[in-house]
Amino acid sequence: MTTSPQNAGPPPRSHKDYYTALHQAALTFSSSLELDEVLHSVAKSIAEAMQVKACVLRLLNRRTGQLEISAFYGLSSDYLGKGPVDISHSPIDHEVLQSGKPVFIPDVRVDSRFQYQEAARREGLVSLLCVPLEVRGEAIGVLRVYTAEPTTFHEDDVQFLTVLASLAALAIENARLYANLKSSYDGVMDALWGSSLSRQG
Repeated sequence: MTTSPQNAGPPPRSHKDYYTALHQAALTFSSSLELDEVLHSVAKSIAEAMQVKACVLRLLNRRTGQLEISAFYGLSSDYLGKGPVDISHSPIDHEVLQSGKPVFIPDVRVDSRFQYQEAARREGLVSLLCVPLEVRGEAIGVLRVYTAEPTTFHEDDVQFLTVLASLAALAIENARLYANLKSSYDGVMDALWGSSLSRQG
């Protein structure tokens, strides 16, 4: 079912410096605990480095089975509001999450695996590369890039996006751990202060 991104096609694009982009992304991830801000910045960096139309990061809500937007760049509010992305109705995302491997689609406007083909036409989206976001071997979401014209993604494109997805997933996990730790700390401190005040009273 997966279309191999390494299929023969035009020569690899040479207009990007992925090493520089990876370095900048790593610095961005380590510069702030504001996860939303960091992920939006990285989505923009990915789109600019790969010279694609758009980039979106979606996290899996296991309760609803939907992939919820966590960060994006280059997509209109109309497209973002097109409707929920449910993995039971999105074969692309189901495949990526189950296999843990990238999926490339040459034209989302005509591929039945793409959930919102008409919305893609209106938005001007054509080719898609989607990679999983994984933490310790468990898929927590997907990272997608879209182009505005038919495009062949090559091995360096796939590797670049896969590395960025790994960094993003790690940042998300660290942010969640930090939030849980902070919540536990606040709870302990509240309990201690409550006990102290009750003794004083």
